[in-house]
Amino acid sequence: MLYIIAVAGALLAANTLSLVIAGWRIRSRQDETPSVSARPPVSIVIPLCGVEQFSRETLESALSLDWPDYEIIFCVADKADPVIGVAEEARRAKPLTQATVLVGDDRVSANPKLNNCVKGWNAALHEWVVLADSNVLMPKDYLVRLIAAWRPDSGLVCSTPLGSRPTGFWAEVECAFLNTHQARWQYAGEALGFGFAQGKSMLWRKKILNSHGGIQALGAEIAEDAAATKLVNRMGLKVHLVGGPFEQPLGRRTFREIWARQCRWARLRRVTFPHFFAPEILLGVVPPLSLCVCAASVSGASLSITAVAVLCVAYIPELLLAARKNWHLSPISLVAMVTRDVLLPAIWIRSWLAGSFDWRGNRMVIGSNGSRLEAGVAEPIASP
Repeated sequence: MLYIIAVAGALLAANTLSLVIAGWRIRSRQDETPSVSARPPVSIVIPLCGVEQFSRETLESALSLDWPDYEIIFCVADKADPVIGVAEEARRAKPLTQATVLVGDDRVSANPKLNNCVKGWNAALHEWVVLADSNVLMPKDYLVRLIAAWRPDSGLVCSTPLGSRPTGFWAEVECAFLNTHQARWQYAGEALGFGFAQGKSMLWRKKILNSHGGIQALGAEIAEDAAATKLVNRMGLKVHLVGGPFEQPLGRRTFREIWARQCRWARLRRVTFPHFFAPEILLGVVPPLSLCVCAASVSGASLSITAVAVLCVAYIPELLLAARKNWHLSPISLVAMVTRDVLLPAIWIRSWLAGSFDWRGNRMVIGSNGSRLEAGVAEPIASP
């Protein structure tokens, strides 16, 4: 009995500690822009594939940065992709920014996103290069915050996405996954010396990556951010995070989309960092709640009071973190967090099973053997 209570208490304590560390580490979106001693020229490479709800807004945000000298390189694999028109419209709306659209596909890896970035990386004119997803909403101080986070021992600076502007319940669940769960644990991990890359925004020094195989080296893993993390660690350098995550507007989401995306990310983590992924089954409220309810049942304590106490200990600090950092909160945020935590064990179990998924019109295959990565790309298929 005491052992069960001790384990549950340890899990809740770890949850609270991670929230405290993240709260200390992450700057609020209302904080002042950090200062930088120099503003070197920067190239921003943005892979595009398909038109999304906020595509026009996010692409125009990339063309509106407060930085004296930077270029934007939009990369598109398929010349028939309608996103080319959106990128051209964004360029016309912001004619003072140096921007180009490159079309073509370099099959250097099993990762379609990485393949799409190769031509942009090769064309980049500047030493500092940012690889940024097209759905990142860049604030005007985007480059200031990336450069300010670079330290003498940095090999890479990146940002996890911050979910915002959700429409509907499942988009709220997506926010609960992205913000107070994934971003929280990533910042807590970095603060404890376990920084890892996130592919949404990655700032590189071109000479560092080129001296270790170039952008093609990021094809060593099926996910380019996992390959980046391992490469930087082999260099004896570190992955650092920006002071606060950059926004990703979500719009409407469905359960099917959330399930597919979270299962895909979980399976990628499982095959690339299995020793870190295995303990993820202990995250969320389900393990400590189950243990505490079991202990209460055996001891004759009130099950309802026990459950409410565990939920308060788990979620009040999480809600406070979101509120203090000015992240998205709504009347159903708590329900979305509980739903997320109910899904976590099922997602973890699903990650250990073999299967395939569609990634931007490509079929990706991941095997069930966690000791190695079995991945491949079939011929492109129609995007859903």
